[in-house]
Amino acid sequence: MNDFTQLVDLASERLGGAVLAANDEFFAPKENLLKPAKPIFIEDKYTDRGKWMDGWETRRRRTPGHDWCIIRLGLPGVVRGVVVDASYFRGNFPSHCSIEACAVEGSPSVDELTAADVRWTEVLPKSELRGDTHNLFAIDHQRRFTHLRLNIFPDGGVARLRMHGEVVLDWKQILTTGGAIDLAAVGHGGRPLACSDMFFSAPQNLLMPCAAANMGDGWETKRRRGPGHDWVVLQLGIAGTIHRIEVDTAHFKGNYPESCSLEACDVEGESLESQASSPWKEILPRSPLGPDRLHIFEKALAAAGPATHVRFNIFPDGGVSRLRIIGTPSREGRQRASLRWLNSLDGEAAQTALVNCCGATRWVRGMLDALPFAGLSQFFQKAEQLFSELRQEDWLEAFRHHPRIGEKKAAEAQSAQAQSWSKQEQSSVKVSTVETQTALIEANRAYEARFGYIFLVCATGKSSDEMLALLRERLQNDAEKELRIATEEQQKITRLRLEKLLER
Repeated sequence: MNDFTQLVDLASERLGGAVLAANDEFFAPKENLLKPAKPIFIEDKYTDRGKWMDGWETRRRRTPGHDWCIIRLGLPGVVRGVVVDASYFRGNFPSHCSIEACAVEGSPSVDELTAADVRWTEVLPKSELRGDTHNLFAIDHQRRFTHLRLNIFPDGGVARLRMHGEVVLDWKQILTTGGAIDLAAVGHGGRPLACSDMFFSAPQNLLMPCAAANMGDGWETKRRRGPGHDWVVLQLGIAGTIHRIEVDTAHFKGNYPESCSLEACDVEGESLESQASSPWKEILPRSPLGPDRLHIFEKALAAAGPATHVRFNIFPDGGVSRLRIIGTPSREGRQRASLRWLNSLDGEAAQTALVNCCGATRWVRGMLDALPFAGLSQFFQKAEQLFSELRQEDWLEAFRHHPRIGEKKAAEAQSAQAQSWSKQEQSSVKVSTVETQTALIEANRAYEARFGYIFLVCATGKSSDEMLALLRERLQNDAEKELRIATEEQQKITRLRLEKLLER
């Protein structure tokens, strides 16, 4: 499963991918690029503009420049490889191509995508193409993208474009309502890591949205002639507790599995080696299956706690069209998924996210240099290590990114997210008495006059009266002791905000 073509096609039309614009499509329309079916050739078919071609084809260029089209990915993610399929384009294929990508959230217009302030990153440099063949290019880039721009030099035709990669979602938008979701859905980042066999069709089909169109739109293994059974290991898009399993054998009538079972494990990491060291727990015991029908398993499921991966077993072989793993994301699952999101942000977006947690430039740079993080433990350990290396001027810089207790504005500019967190942390001040608020203002002034920086306390869970008492108490400290206490409070605030960042 190391072949990047086994990863999901992020630009797939069936997942919402679309060609938004092209500078030219004289001979064949841009929409053909993302058709799910393989390209075909019809010998004697012509249009009023020339030979009919199953792809995107521009006219012959007579001026300097090159042709291009802009594509919206159906699912945002990290691109691992590209297939530029030039099937049937023999004397009319481009000599070279390149690909740029950007991350623009929402539903931007073409004008917005082509505006000067949009940062396009080259993910595939200008590369030679061969006609009438599949041109495969591995991509070594860690950023998350939402849109692509295919450039062809100087002109010509491309039959299909496939952008294979890993789905990376902003889970803040998905988990706002809570409740159960399909933990393994391709649209949520679920993907196969390994399987025993995929002779007739790939296991990725198991996780696709909507019902299967036909028998070829599922996972089917060859006929087993020896002992054993077939299986597939799936990485869930987000870790969680499984409540229901749906196994659909639609279209498989004489070739469905006799039975199935499902196991799960909870490991941090994506490698099969990490799973091998973790015990698999049986969630669904071996259960009979029937032809061309939906099977729902709930009461038969064993409690196994949160899972990051599942192993779906079919006995002895056969075909299944869809597999749904319905469950509730766990707290740690949300954190891991959000860490993948943070790892894939561009430098500016990642910097903003980290500054929201701690405004010390040296700390932020250290965290940025450590990206991508392999797991949660490494993420939090690095944050603590960098704290131990900060100097007094770094801590004072971090303090300036917080408003005074009872106020809204900090000395340094805050993002909307940082302002929101500050407001939440100081929520008790809003409901305090006028006398307490006045006393806080006076004590804040006295503190700053004595120490030269704002009074800093991890306000989460503390009442305004508690904070006022702490402020008055700490006014009695000497400068060295107070700075040490303030830095400890900054560390507490940062840790809480890092957790909030990963529980978005």
